[in-house]
Amino acid sequence: MAKKPAALGFIFFTLLIDVTGLGIIIPVLPDLIAELIGGTISEAAVYGGWLMSSYAVMQLVCAPILGGLSDRYGRRPILLGSLFGFGIDYLFLAFAGSIFWFFIGRIIAGLFGSSMTTAAAYIADISTPEKRAQNFGLIGAAFGLGFIIGPAIGGVLGQFGSRVPFMVAAGLTLLNWLYGYFILPESLPKEKRRAFEWKRANPVGSLMQFKKYPMIIGLVSALVFVYLAAHATQSTWAYYTIEKFDWSTDWVGYSLAFVGFMVALVQGLLIRVLVPKMGEKNAVYVGLSLYAIGFVLFAYASEGWMMFAFMVPYALGGLAGPSIQGIITSQVPENAQGELQGGLTSMISVTSIIGPPIMTGLFAYYTQPAITYFPGAPFLLGAVLTMISLVLARYSLSRLVSKTQPSGSQE
Repeated sequence: MAKKPAALGFIFFTLLIDVTGLGIIIPVLPDLIAELIGGTISEAAVYGGWLMSSYAVMQLVCAPILGGLSDRYGRRPILLGSLFGFGIDYLFLAFAGSIFWFFIGRIIAGLFGSSMTTAAAYIADISTPEKRAQNFGLIGAAFGLGFIIGPAIGGVLGQFGSRVPFMVAAGLTLLNWLYGYFILPESLPKEKRRAFEWKRANPVGSLMQFKKYPMIIGLVSALVFVYLAAHATQSTWAYYTIEKFDWSTDWVGYSLAFVGFMVALVQGLLIRVLVPKMGEKNAVYVGLSLYAIGFVLFAYASEGWMMFAFMVPYALGGLAGPSIQGIITSQVPENAQGELQGGLTSMISVTSIIGPPIMTGLFAYYTQPAITYFPGAPFLLGAVLTMISLVLARYSLSRLVSKTQPSGSQE
C-alpha cells in the first residue's frame, strides 16, 4: 500500500505540474497558431477552437478507457504513462512545423490526458472515509494554484519566443515523470483489481443515466448552458485581448493569472461563506445574474484595465455552478452519487467539444474586415446562454422541492 503523505504530495505535485504546464502555453497559443498558418489573430482563433475541441473529443473517448485500464493494471503505470506521454507531446508541439502536426499533437495530448482521472482514483485508493473529502480538495487546490502560476510564467516566457513555454512545460512534466518513476508506489493492490470491460469504458452510457432522474433534467440543462457560456472566456480570452487591446503575451499571462486568482478566491473561500447565508436557490439566481453581467461588461470593455475590474462580477458568478450541483445531488440517492458525477463529467466534456468552435468562430466572424467589427460577440452570446440557464434554473427550482434550506431557517 502507498505511503500516504508521500503519495498525496506526489499526486498534488503531479496535478499542479499538469495544470501549470497547460497554463504556461495558453498565453502564446494565438501567436504560435498565427505563425503556423501565416494568418491573423482572427484566423488563428478558428484553429484554436478546433484544437480545443479535438483535445476534448479524445479526452471524452479515452478517459473512461484509461480509467478501466488503471482498475485492471494499477494506477502507477497509467499515471506514469500519461505523464511521459504529455512530456513528449509538449516537445512535439514545440517543434511542430505546421498546423497539421499541431493538431496531431493536441490529439495525442487528449489521448494521454487521463492523469486527472487516474490521480483521483489514486486518492480514493489511499484515503480513509473521513479524510476522503479533504484529500480530494487537493485536486481543486492544484487547479487553482496551477492556473495562477502557469499563465504568469507562460506570459513571461513567451517574450523569448512562442515555442519556449512548450519546452519548459515538457521539462517540468518529464521531471515529474522521472520523480514518480523512482518514488511513486502503487495504490491498488492486485486483489482489488478488476478485469477490463469495453462496455464499462463507454462515455455515452454515463450520459444516458440522467433519464433515471427526470426531476433534475431542467437543472442539468441549466448547467449545460452555463458550461457552454464559460467558453466565451475560456476559448477566446487571449485572442480577444490581443485583438482589441493589443496586449503582449506577458499581459495575457498576467490577466489569466488574475482570472485564476479570482476564481480560486470565490470557489475556495467566498462560496463557503455566502452560500450558507443566501441559501442555494438564491445563490443560483444571484450567481447567474452576476455571470451574465460580467459577460456583457467584457463584451463592451473599451480599455484593457476594465477586463481586470469586470472580473469581479464575473468571478462572483461562480456561486451558481456549485449551488446547482449541490441541489442536483440532493435529489439523487446516496448510492447513485458516483453515477451522477460520472454523467456530469461526461456532460462537461461534451460542452468542451461544442463550445470552443462556436465561440472562436463567432470571434473570427466579427473581426473580419468586411463585417461589423465587434470582437466582444462571444461574450454577448455567453450572456444570452447564461440568461437561458437562469430561466431554466428558475423554472426547475420552482417545481422542485429542494431538500436544502438557508442556514438562517434552520433554527
